[in-house]
Amino acid sequence: MNPDRVYLAQTETTAGFLSQNAEALATIKNRPNGKPFLMSVDSLHTLRTFTRVPKEHKNRIRRAKKTTFAYPCGLAIRVIQDTDHLPFLRKLTWSYSTSSNPSGKGFDEAFAIEKADIVVFTCKGFFEDKPSKIFKLGKQKMRKLR
Repeated sequence: MNPDRVYLAQTETTAGFLSQNAEALATIKNRPNGKPFLMSVDSLHTLRTFTRVPKEHKNRIRRAKKTTFAYPCGLAIRVIQDTDHLPFLRKLTWSYSTSSNPSGKGFDEAFAIEKADIVVFTCKGFFEDKPSKIFKLGKQKMRKLR
């Protein structure tokens, strides 16, 4: 798999664009280049290559489902545990992730298919579910962002 391509795939929560190329995702979404993307990783081992997990939060991160954590280093990373999405993500090990809708609008399958380089279909099709929870982690405390 080419990490610079933009993939349209069903993630844990919504149909999303996935790529290791943040500039390509920003271009598709008409988003400022400085605005960061969430990252999805396939394992805790991969997570540790990007950031140090505060000791106070290790068990919480390991057990969390459909939850993104913003780390003190400035990255927002979600460890994927969904059995449908994980086999796809394991081929990339990590990717930037964003919803496949135009900025500020709802999911439009025609827009998503047109903008993606590669479409990954599953038997479930594409759907939107409630968004993931996001928590900002400090060394001791945690604050809910979404």
